Amino acid sequence: MRRHKATIDVLLLACLMLTLGSCGEKIRPSVLQGFDSKHAPQQESWRSTVLISDSGKVEAKIVAGYIQKFETPQETKLDSGVVVHFYDEQGKQTTTLRARHGTVNEQTYDIMALGNVVVVSDDSTRLRSERLFWDNKRRLIHTPDEVSIISAREKVYGIGFESDQRLRNYRIFKVKAQVRSD
Repeated sequence: MRRHKATIDVLLLACLMLTLGSCGEKIRPSVLQGFDSKHAPQQESWRSTVLISDSGKVEAKIVAGYIQKFETPQETKLDSGVVVHFYDEQGKQTTTLRARHGTVNEQTYDIMALGNVVVVSDDSTRLRSERLFWDNKRRLIHTPDEVSIISAREKVYGIGFESDQRLRNYRIFKVKAQVRSD
């Protein structure tokens, strides 16, 4: 009995010490000086694929080496090589865009591609520019910058460009050179 009481006394003393010990100053985790988490990505992924769809139909498939998703502003940054496959209403791939990096607006799902942008359509028409935008709602690609378009029937160079995403109906706002092959 005496031994049992001693064990209970030891346990009570241990509980009291733990209780008193936990009332002390809490250790605060270290935080980087000047770091504002509002500007940090909410999600990150490597070698990932993102689908943009509407009512179950895929409109674009984005593959990037590195993806950062931000809440403020609502955008997703794409880096380390970006490939975007565009699809028509029937789900057929129509065009492929390649760029070094880009951004997706998370409210409109518009895409801005930057750095050595190359777009190739299903009929092998090839567009080159340093910056290109895809308007999701209107299904148009455009840029105010220099472009070159090479197709089976012509080579066109100019500044400012707008086209359907299949590169079938395009216009260059300021043509610098045009060579037709008949």
